[in-house]
Amino acid sequence: MGKLLLKRCLEMHLPQGQSAFLWGARKTGKSSYLKATYPHSTYYDLLNTEEQLRLSKAPHLLRQEILALVQANGTQFPVIIDEIQKVPSLLDEVHWLIENAGVAFILCGSSARKLKRGAANLLGGRAWRYHFFPLTSQELPEWDLLRVFNHGLLPSHYLLEGSAKKALNSYIEDYLKEEIQAEGLVRNLPAFAHFLDVVGLCNTEMINYNNVARDCGIGAKTVQAYFEILQDTLIAYMIPPYVKKIKRDLITVRSKFYLFDIGVANRLAKWECEALTGSLAGKSFEHLILLELMAYKKIHDRDEGISYWRTQEGYEVDFIIGNAQLAIEVKLGEQIDKRELKGMAAFLDEHPHATAYVVCQALRPRLVNLGEHAVHVLPYREFLRRLWDNKLI
Repeated sequence: MGKLLLKRCLEMHLPQGQSAFLWGARKTGKSSYLKATYPHSTYYDLLNTEEQLRLSKAPHLLRQEILALVQANGTQFPVIIDEIQKVPSLLDEVHWLIENAGVAFILCGSSARKLKRGAANLLGGRAWRYHFFPLTSQELPEWDLLRVFNHGLLPSHYLLEGSAKKALNSYIEDYLKEEIQAEGLVRNLPAFAHFLDVVGLCNTEMINYNNVARDCGIGAKTVQAYFEILQDTLIAYMIPPYVKKIKRDLITVRSKFYLFDIGVANRLAKWECEALTGSLAGKSFEHLILLELMAYKKIHDRDEGISYWRTQEGYEVDFIIGNAQLAIEVKLGEQIDKRELKGMAAFLDEHPHATAYVVCQALRPRLVNLGEHAVHVLPYREFLRRLWDNKLI
């Protein structure tokens, strides 16, 4: 499986002269994608320590080198700068070259947080924004749920033969802990490492900062800042509650937390799925559907928000799309009983115009009537096919 070549979903349709930012977590495959898509581009890799130090000390060298390139060859292809957040001062040179020499750039990075906090030049809208994700169902010729849950969907991890435990441990130690500290995003690495030990258990759950702070032995404000760092470094998502109240008292404050990769989440929690049953597999299945929704939304430039719905009485629907256009409940089982859909029934009583889906391991699509409301029960493969074929949203 390690030699399998995968075609990625993202398509960067850049007009001649248009620049872009490409953001994505480390090891999602951004660099490989850019090298394959733009094989003739000039490429600056700021993960290379010598290159990083050279341009940090003298950012003007970028301008001089690109102007020499323009004079010699023209600028048919964009110039690619990988890990741009490592040398923020280059953005002023990039800005000048865009404005004065008509050069197009693709600026690739794993975090805009350092750039924003340092008041770096983000080019004032001159660069379009794209996002890169771990593998999706559309990029894999095979789809092994247990492999997804235990390996995750970072390409090198999913394609790894045997156990991915060591690769995931290395990712957590070398990137999530050390690299985030190296970027100057956290000062107290032991506290952040302890936070990460706890945060794996928070995956798919509503977040109470005070409770997490108590478990970590640090302040609630520090915990909130750490969650923000995970979002800014594209390691996690916060899914807000749906707050349009009609009848029932809703939970309207706490967001639900999802890490960017199932394998990383389960390794942080020190969990391993042995079968497609039980609460851990159920959480991983819900996580998978959320990641597919997020990737689809970003890749296709969809504006609809993703939220969840939960009442004070405990009725819940996993995902609400937009202004209740879609309501999605995720169930791991094959046979879905109406008693498992009390949350969906309560939501449809208040939002009768929503289209309701239950995503599960059913063998065939079917309709279930909840009183006056019809619910589409879809095998998860069929749900994902319709999603990526633009037939749901």
